[in-house]
Amino acid sequence: MTGRAVWHRWANLPTLGWLGAVVVLSLAHRQFPGSAWLLVHLTVLGAVTNAIMVYSWHFSEALLRLPVRSRRPLAARLILLNAGSAAAMAGVVLAVWPLTVGGAAAVGGASAWHGAAILGRARRALPSRFASTVRYYLASCALLPFGAAAGAALASMDDGAPGELHARILVAHESLNVLGWVGLAVLGTLVTLLPTMLRTRADDAAEPTSRRALWLLLAGVLAAAAGALAGEQWLTALGIGAYLAGVVVSSGPLVRTVVRKAPVHFAPLSAMASILWLVVALVRLLVLCVTEPDWMALHGALGELTPVLVAGFAAQVLLGALAYLLPVVLGGGPAAVRLRTEALDGAAWFRVVAANGAVLLYVLPVPSTVRVAAAAVGLIALCAFLWLVVKALWLVVRAAERTAAELTAAERTAGELTAGERTARGGKAPSKPTAAMEARTRYGSGAIGLALLLAAVVAGVAADPSAVSIAEGGGGASSGNVSVKPTGHTTTVNVTMSGMHFSPASVTVQAGEHLVVHLHNLDPTPHDLTLANGKASERVAPEGTSDFDAGIISTGLDGWCSVVGHKEMGMTFRINVGEAPAANPAINEAAQPFTPYPAALPPALPGTVHRITLTVQDTVRAVAPGVTQDFWTYNGTAPGPILHGHVGDRFEITLVNHASMGHSIDFHAGSLAPDGPMSTIAPGNTGTYAFTATAPGIWLYHCDTMPMSLHIANGMFGAVVIDPPDAPPVAQQFVLVQSELYYGQPTDGSGGQPGSADPAKIAAEKPDAVVFNGYADQYKQAPIQAEAGQPIRVWVLDAGPDRPTSFHVVGGQFTTVWAEGAFRLAPGSGASQAMDLAPGQGGYVDLTFPEAGHYPFVTHYMVDAERGAEGIFSVTTGLHW
Repeated sequence: MTGRAVWHRWANLPTLGWLGAVVVLSLAHRQFPGSAWLLVHLTVLGAVTNAIMVYSWHFSEALLRLPVRSRRPLAARLILLNAGSAAAMAGVVLAVWPLTVGGAAAVGGASAWHGAAILGRARRALPSRFASTVRYYLASCALLPFGAAAGAALASMDDGAPGELHARILVAHESLNVLGWVGLAVLGTLVTLLPTMLRTRADDAAEPTSRRALWLLLAGVLAAAAGALAGEQWLTALGIGAYLAGVVVSSGPLVRTVVRKAPVHFAPLSAMASILWLVVALVRLLVLCVTEPDWMALHGALGELTPVLVAGFAAQVLLGALAYLLPVVLGGGPAAVRLRTEALDGAAWFRVVAANGAVLLYVLPVPSTVRVAAAAVGLIALCAFLWLVVKALWLVVRAAERTAAELTAAERTAGELTAGERTARGGKAPSKPTAAMEARTRYGSGAIGLALLLAAVVAGVAADPSAVSIAEGGGGASSGNVSVKPTGHTTTVNVTMSGMHFSPASVTVQAGEHLVVHLHNLDPTPHDLTLANGKASERVAPEGTSDFDAGIISTGLDGWCSVVGHKEMGMTFRINVGEAPAANPAINEAAQPFTPYPAALPPALPGTVHRITLTVQDTVRAVAPGVTQDFWTYNGTAPGPILHGHVGDRFEITLVNHASMGHSIDFHAGSLAPDGPMSTIAPGNTGTYAFTATAPGIWLYHCDTMPMSLHIANGMFGAVVIDPPDAPPVAQQFVLVQSELYYGQPTDGSGGQPGSADPAKIAAEKPDAVVFNGYADQYKQAPIQAEAGQPIRVWVLDAGPDRPTSFHVVGGQFTTVWAEGAFRLAPGSGASQAMDLAPGQGGYVDLTFPEAGHYPFVTHYMVDAERGAEGIFSVTTGLHW
């Protein structure tokens, strides 16, 4: 017994370790890309698979009355299994497919080896009443290698959006692994384990019924997998139906056993609940196989069943089995077994109610905040189990250290003294709890679990007040639960995440279409996509991709990135339902491709008199990833053309208004009465503006027509650079004009033709983006090239209309700062870290990059940098033109 106890202490550690990893990842899952997939596999491939291998061997020896032999081969199989499981999961997370293949091969090899070892021992065993359980183990071991191979094949296909083949292999993978490997092992074991948990005899029909059901179950698994691989959905439906029938048949004797002896303790309650969830999942899966029009639709619907199969079935039966088996296999005598059993049965009804209620809440159409709260309740139940295991193991250590005499004394002190001893001590014998007292304790424990679930719902709704309308299926913009007939068509859209925006920022599908969003994160920080109906993608790592199944779309849905602060920075998304608008530039970046505004200062205009024509026109242009604005522009760009000259040059500007409304122009570089030159010019008319540049600097020009803030915010600004005669020479010069964007609503109200800047946002001083040279984060996508060791000059102008700037280069120090006509830092007098400018002001900074690398530049008003006013200098040791 001692040898067996020591063995099981070590053999059960991997199972408990994988469960501990589930807890850790659950607490930090938002920080790990692919966490949803990893949680499933930590539970099933890690914890459940280890337990199956350990206890299938234990039950095979017990049921076949085999003598205990060396467990070294079993230990070797467990080592191979755990190494393979870890490698397979690491390979998927790190996108190293050979590692995944090697891990899958190790898992399949360990299973095949295990099945061969059980078969070898079973052939030499005497006949046994419950030998059919061993046949279940042999069948499950034979299926796992194929399921592992299907998993490796899926890993090789995860670089792109899922296609039909991916969906079919996934169905085969889940059929072989969940229904085959896990399901057969569980159903075979419960034939004898559940009556043992209930401390009653097995039903007389249990063994023959189990033997007959095996063939139905095995045929169901094979048909479901074969149908998926062959692309025959009817065959998969037939297989699921056969498997469901097998579960119902094999559960008949178990139901009669439960009727005869109702479960009240954690182990049988958890085991029975797991079978109920299995039946629920199978019924739902069968309905999906019959009703879903294609494999892609079935693929999307399978995601709804994952919590049921993993948390409701696999994890729950594992915890129930461990709660009963651990006290027994760890030995120590009847008293120690009783103490450990009582420990693992602590708060039984609370844990059962909390766990099953959490699964129920998670699968109902509730908002994401309620699901998060429900998942937290389920995690509490799992943590409680692990804590009770630690407590039980501590009791084992105590029991092992005490002598038999000390154990007897402890038992007698606990209430087993004789009547004479009790009288001699003047005490009373402890009263045994009555059945009524035990029932009240159980009901009270369950009531606490139910109260915790209700608190989770309240907390979820409080965190998202729109949850009430969503849960009721209200027809608001964020509702997604209205019943609609599926069209049978699946739409896959590619969406990039860049510059704190989704691109495109919205998509349009028909009601009843199945939508899959292929996400590609181009930002240096993780993002996700969360919808108002509670569905959410996994968190996508930088440069990573993920396929988000949005399900059947019934009505319009709002979406956003749930990372703290990202929604407020503009990471919002919209799913529209209806006819797609024709040529909608607001959601079609292909219609308005991104071209970076040239940051290099253009050469000074030749001569001393410069005759320039500026044409005012309405221009639809992209201003941020997935965002298009109806701008009013000078010569079609915002900023308008950068004019470059010297002190004393004369500029003669002809302003031609080809726009739909009156506009004007005001040059800060000129000094003259504004009465005539700055007057508003009606559409179709022409005006002139002449000035002489009498002072150096970077000067703003902008529309002077009221409301001036709206005209500037909508693109009517530019810069004039007049070289300071005393400026030191530099190798390169650049111009950065900071401005604000206030996204306007489409003019037709339906997501069609984009509108101009929003006057209400301007008045409230709430910009959607702050940018350099007219486009959010453009110089992160197209960094400015510079050379290490060569001085550069950066001209900075704040066009506003309202936000100031504090220009800073990360990793750089300014050797010269010149602003508004004077040196703030003269050459050779020190270094500066930032240049602050109010709207309408400008200046320049000189700096030299010490070495090659990437040097971000920002406005140090960090909220504005995060809104888009940032970029990168890409510095090399030699420029390549």
